[in-house]
Amino acid sequence: MAAINLHNKPFGEETITKLEIFEDYAQAWLPTFIMQAPPMICIFDFFAGTGYDKSGVPGSPIRLLQKIEEQRPLIFSNHVKIEIYLNEFEPCKKEQKKFELLKASCEEYLDKHPSLRHVLEIKYHNEDFETLFPQLLPTIKKYPALVYLDQNGIKFTSETYFLELEKTAQTDFLYFISSSYFWRFGKLDEFKMHLDIDMEEAKKDPYKFIHVNIIQQLRRKLPVRTKFRLYPFSLKKGKNIHGIIFGASHARAVDKFLTIAWDRNKTNGQANFDIFDHATVNQINMFSGDRGRSRIETFQEKVRNKILNGEISNNFDLYEFSINEGFLGSHAAECLKEMKRKKTIKYDCTSPLVNYQNVHKVPKKLIYIVNK
Repeated sequence: MAAINLHNKPFGEETITKLEIFEDYAQAWLPTFIMQAPPMICIFDFFAGTGYDKSGVPGSPIRLLQKIEEQRPLIFSNHVKIEIYLNEFEPCKKEQKKFELLKASCEEYLDKHPSLRHVLEIKYHNEDFETLFPQLLPTIKKYPALVYLDQNGIKFTSETYFLELEKTAQTDFLYFISSSYFWRFGKLDEFKMHLDIDMEEAKKDPYKFIHVNIIQQLRRKLPVRTKFRLYPFSLKKGKNIHGIIFGASHARAVDKFLTIAWDRNKTNGQANFDIFDHATVNQINMFSGDRGRSRIETFQEKVRNKILNGEISNNFDLYEFSINEGFLGSHAAECLKEMKRKKTIKYDCTSPLVNYQNVHKVPKKLIYIVNK
């Protein structure tokens, strides 16, 4: 394998984290759509890389193939075809060595797992993203699609792509951006022509929140009544802050991503570092005598207040509030159970039913009653 990786560098820790999140989401996404038995599902990796790094660590294309291999029996039984679109392009280079390495890596994997060729087809592309994206957009819109945008240039952060994906009915995407570049260069016209971020607003918070603030502004660029939702996961590399943007319109997709994010960091669910300074949460303020609150505790306090003032009175509304805030239903459920134990509220069930299963899949509405 080393012979085809001479042009790559070993992946850094933050890149591994990014790839693992991409991989975990593919693992959750694939069986969901395979079980629905559509004629075709499609995966698009527009900045696919070479397949492996110099040390032989798999990149996103090989990780995708590995996850499809795991689902091969299910794919066969449901008669589903998978198309993978892999693109790698080096501007201004006559020899496209990375593209050739990408093809060699994937074909080598398929040769070792020949049965995969019966369930999938790889379509290799060696084109500029700006040219390729509109060409493939009709296919993205036609079939259930998972889109990876691991961008390597600021021009690819254009809101045009977000808005096009927002129009699709069955598309989930994971988009990596170098958020720290906006902190340094966001006021320049070269940046604003692609993605106009209000840097004065973004810099009201500390630098470590730059990725979070970019997503907050991107949300405001979406249509008013859209069902499409965006979520951040910040990645720290040295002094730089980068991050993943997850986008989807279906609550089940959101639930899966948030589960992956909270599994990755059970303290904040939003970064590969201590973005909310939870290490100091349990320290007592020497002047006030108060202890700081964690992100989860702050959220649960919001839940308590909304239950007590009547803004939220059932599991449907509570689940929606939870995922909109970037939390799992289980975080809200913990709060409801505690309120019931203290006889602050009552509900006619052993569980508060704040989960996808009871809200969307087999709906069971549960009313929460505040005791007087």
